[in-house]
Amino acid sequence: MTTDGRMLFSTRIARLFAYGFLSVVLVLYLAQAGLNEASIGLLLTLTLIGDTAISLWLTTRADRFGRRRTLIVGAGLMIFAGLLFAITKDFFVLLIAATIGVISPSGNEVGPFLSIEQAALAQIISNDRRTSVFAWYGLVGSFATAIGALCGGALAQVLQTRVTPLESYRVIVVGYAAMGCLLLVLFTRLTPRVEPTVPVTGAKSFFSFGVHRSRTTVFKLSALFSLDAFAGGFVVQSFVAYWFYLRFGVQPAVLGSIFFGANILAGLSALMAARVARRIGLIRTMVFTHIPSNVLLILVPLMPTLPLALLMLMLRFSISQMDVPTRQSYTLAVVEPDERSAAAGVTGVARTTGAALSPSITGALLGNALLLNVPFLISGGLKIIYDVLLYRSFKSIKPPEEQV
Repeated sequence: MTTDGRMLFSTRIARLFAYGFLSVVLVLYLAQAGLNEASIGLLLTLTLIGDTAISLWLTTRADRFGRRRTLIVGAGLMIFAGLLFAITKDFFVLLIAATIGVISPSGNEVGPFLSIEQAALAQIISNDRRTSVFAWYGLVGSFATAIGALCGGALAQVLQTRVTPLESYRVIVVGYAAMGCLLLVLFTRLTPRVEPTVPVTGAKSFFSFGVHRSRTTVFKLSALFSLDAFAGGFVVQSFVAYWFYLRFGVQPAVLGSIFFGANILAGLSALMAARVARRIGLIRTMVFTHIPSNVLLILVPLMPTLPLALLMLMLRFSISQMDVPTRQSYTLAVVEPDERSAAAGVTGVARTTGAALSPSITGALLGNALLLNVPFLISGGLKIIYDVLLYRSFKSIKPPEEQV
């Protein structure tokens, strides 16, 4: 790994730590600041909408404007949001900060960082190592989020022995802004090697979204990834946990242990993806591991007992993330070098949009005892359709390392 590569891993760890650090107390802080539940819900919705819009706008221009400069702008937006959240209780000022700034309510990746960092990583590593590096990049981010959430909750608890809850949460928010400052400094240390190696041409139209020669490929991938994310939105972790509670009466403490283990399995499965991809290729790894995972998903609600349902769930998680680093690696491999940031940004926004549509449907289904199992069946079925369409559309389009 080059100096730039180590720096990009460092920024990933620092950023995901900050996201996890803030996520556990963000709603508590806003409630202590005097906002009611409806206002908090609106604020978080606009946060996600704003983050998505800012991400699309920045990532589709990053290869032209400069990847390093765009990442610095993103860090500045993170500082801007953190400081405004810390110094004001005014709802409309908070709305501005939430919409324009970068805040992660869930602890997951938001803003322009992921797409641009992956494009830069693809620039500085060899093709045969790209998938493996992406797998580790994802894994360290997951661990950083978990550690950040643990530290944020523990620090707030300790501070509340000396100050009010509101002040303890404000310290966390200020800490989030401070992590933005650290990110800004780290991004300034990136070298020109992370920039596109060829001059960025074309793609000046607003509707081109920063891609040109690979436009058809990017838009087709975006449509398919949106379908996959829409299907995944039916079985987000909180809904699956709620299903286990309704179906088998599993208590929250046990649910926490179940999903801790499940997410560890999922993280480890991503590391296996690179080894499998070297043998059978990226598209085959994505499809041939995803279909069994979705069959196991469909089987979960069909199991008559809790141990069997948990077995199906754990087996699914043990292979469920093998398509993630391979999907990211493939997307950046089949586009031109000067389109990578835009391609990652457009496909990422497509996934975010798709995933946002289905949870409202799931909520209605879980409210009806007769339809309790339907979200699993819809999700698994749609994901298998996605796998078939992906294989048929892209089996002949190979990344550089598979063209030998």
